[in-house]
Amino acid sequence: MKMELRPLALCVALCVVYVTSKPMEKKDRVHHDPQLSDREHDDNENFDYDHDAFLGQEEAKTFDQLTPEESKERLGKIVDKIDEDKNGFVTTEEMKKWIKFAQKRWIYYDVDQQWRGHDLNEDGLVTWEEYKNATYGYILDDPDSEDSYNYKQMMSRDERRFKMADQDGDLIANKEEFTAFLHPEEYDYMKDIVVVETMEDIDKNGDGFIDLEEYIGDMYNHEGDPEEPEWVKTEREQFIEFRDKNKDGKMDKDETRDWILPSDYDHAEAEAKHLVYESDADKDGQLTKEEIINKYDLFVGSQATDFGEALVRHDEF
Repeated sequence: MKMELRPLALCVALCVVYVTSKPMEKKDRVHHDPQLSDREHDDNENFDYDHDAFLGQEEAKTFDQLTPEESKERLGKIVDKIDEDKNGFVTTEEMKKWIKFAQKRWIYYDVDQQWRGHDLNEDGLVTWEEYKNATYGYILDDPDSEDSYNYKQMMSRDERRFKMADQDGDLIANKEEFTAFLHPEEYDYMKDIVVVETMEDIDKNGDGFIDLEEYIGDMYNHEGDPEEPEWVKTEREQFIEFRDKNKDGKMDKDETRDWILPSDYDHAEAEAKHLVYESDADKDGQLTKEEIINKYDLFVGSQATDFGEALVRHDEF
């Protein structure tokens, strides 16, 4: 489950409804390293995986409806964006950064939307006071309301996270710090707060650990269900065999981190190396725009020939 703030008060409220209304539904706390595509990566069959990885799965669908000429034209504009230092070459590192951007475009969209709602004086910064007033103003105006206690707790938790995201300690967030505040799982220096918040959510007896019943109770509501589903039994086994590494019957902070923030294989780096290797005609370890355009079918191309009225036009690039 992504720990996003849209704002946090709304997210928490929605999560409560979700858990109570769907007792059979499994809640996933794991922050997965995003898979670049759900397609099989087999270049002998097609380049669908590479298209999804390079463009993002939604944008890849758009390119599938373009003519080769249009695909090449737009690919050229994308290459200009990837070449950050404007030296005429795309390195593996630049390619990796682009792939990560393509996969996380929705995060940047979310941040932009919230930025507009919280930068109240439009000075290009969001202070804690601005965020607090925009998100919790109605509670601050009516501190004796029925919900004020819960929202004050959430506001306190938000403030703690805001302070951690604010690297220079001035309680003023620039765009990058605000992104870290909204999506802490994306930043190494914020991962401790992701673990702490997760443990606070699940640790019902307040002993600072997550025991087996708390672990199961977070993802499964027993009420009204006489027999546990098979996946719950599997999760119990997972806890005993793999989550509780020191076999003391509970998860500590390090074990919780290993569970929700697994350090998996870097798919974006592997795909960047693959794309550079396959397109690097002169084998100098970097790509020119010409080399990329020459292999446009690897990056964005479609095998379709009859487009008719199905052409979709976007002005993103």
